[in-house]
Amino acid sequence: MGTTKRLNFDIETKIIGEICKALGHPTRMQIMTLLWKKNNRTCGEIVELIPLAQSTISKHLLELKKGNLVNIKIDGKKTIYSIQVDNIQILKKYLASYLSTIEVPEQNKATVLTTKHKTGSINNRFKQYNYQFPDKNTKEPL
Repeated sequence: MGTTKRLNFDIETKIIGEICKALGHPTRMQIMTLLWKKNNRTCGEIVELIPLAQSTISKHLLELKKGNLVNIKIDGKKTIYSIQVDNIQILKKYLASYLSTIEVPEQNKATVLTTKHKTGSINNRFKQYNYQFPDKNTKEPL
């Protein structure tokens, strides 16, 4: 957004925007899930459970901190991360309110569990994405 276009949103909308931005990566969602299952974890404990580099996990934890989704407590050389429950409650309230206003027809309520995926050769799967592969047996003359 340019510097001349500044919209003034209410505080709750700004908070929801920051929360959604912070949750906008699968790794951060996984970190939040781990913290929800067992609060007060160190970065090292999270790294043991998510197969990514410590520096990567630290960057994701920083983004969660920017979104005010985690609290940080220093215990000696350890940094303990826990969930900021108040902002999760704000998100929960917002989503419950938002979702209660949406009507989805029954025929459009397909889920991952009910969706049928076609299986077949790898070329058939690529064809559905419009990838074109030349026939392996055909060789162009030199």
